[in-house]
Amino acid sequence: MNRQLPRLGAALVIASAALFVSACGSAEPDAAPTPDASETSPAPEPTQPEQTAEPVPAGEEADPTCETIIDETTVADFESIGWTSRADPFYIGSHEVPDGLVCVWADFNAPASDHLQMFGWARVDDSLARTAQDELVGQGWIREQAPEGVYITENPQTTIATDAQGYGMTYLFADGTVKLADTKQGLLLVTWPKG
Repeated sequence: MNRQLPRLGAALVIASAALFVSACGSAEPDAAPTPDASETSPAPEPTQPEQTAEPVPAGEEADPTCETIIDETTVADFESIGWTSRADPFYIGSHEVPDGLVCVWADFNAPASDHLQMFGWARVDDSLARTAQDELVGQGWIREQAPEGVYITENPQTTIATDAQGYGMTYLFADGTVKLADTKQGLLLVTWPKG
């Protein structure tokens, strides 16, 4: 008799499950459930899945960092040789650009040297852009108009390091932003904003 109790219990469980499945399958899909008079609290409202971070609105980016204003491959190359970055304020001549970012990449643990790379990005309004460009040109920098924007390049007679075309430190003003690199060719590595 003791051996039959577990079998009887198992049979009851199977029968209950079959009855439940049968009852669920026979209910009309469009029929609304009728509330039980014994219920004292309403059914809980469905909840939205929890989001871990605020979504960035379309067309906007998170704040730029030294690791995001240039492409990932360049960051990986710098890190592979032991370079790290230092974030500095963004200046155009004597004008500091609020919320701008200049990143200096180098081996800061090595003895001081001029072996480094510099990249920058900032939003800039038209008034400040014109004022800063005029100041630099007044100091001997060279202005070049191009389809992609206005380049302001360091005077070649005072440039310390140049790219293959002879350009040193260069700003590119375009669409309410300004990019900076220690050479004009280096501007190609500034890929902010992403997209």
